[in-house]
Amino acid sequence: MRLTVNGRTHDLNVDPDTPLLWVIREQIGLTGTKYGCGVAQCGACSVHVDGEVVRSCSLPVSAFGPDQKIVTIEGLSAGAVHPIQQAWIALDVPQCGYCQSGQIMAAAALLAKTPKPNDEQIAEAMQNICRCGTYNRIKAGIKQAAGIAG
Repeated sequence: MRLTVNGRTHDLNVDPDTPLLWVIREQIGLTGTKYGCGVAQCGACSVHVDGEVVRSCSLPVSAFGPDQKIVTIEGLSAGAVHPIQQAWIALDVPQCGYCQSGQIMAAAALLAKTPKPNDEQIAEAMQNICRCGTYNRIKAGIKQAAGIAG
């Protein structure tokens, strides 16, 4: 099996039913993507596949081909800090931080499609769960990264 993750091609010998999350973490060694619930509900495992947010914990690696571009939190910013990451740092968004790589991936995908999202668009796109309840700071971080006041 061959996957392209963060611009690098990986030849892998894994069971086709292995969830993408475990391939990313255990086979490729990128541990920024987290395991949360295992049933695609919490979003801690969010990655981008061809620019779309995907919950990697419940999808088998066989669902992905070598031509698809998979991006993890480690590959989000090529050589520089992504604007959403800059906003997260500036506003001290995380509390425990466990879910934040998934939150950042969801927010980055939102801003890539909707550079100036309104509150409804943010609420619709940000379906990840944060047990610490940092939703107001997450929303503020998205707005700051988008250059929106408030």
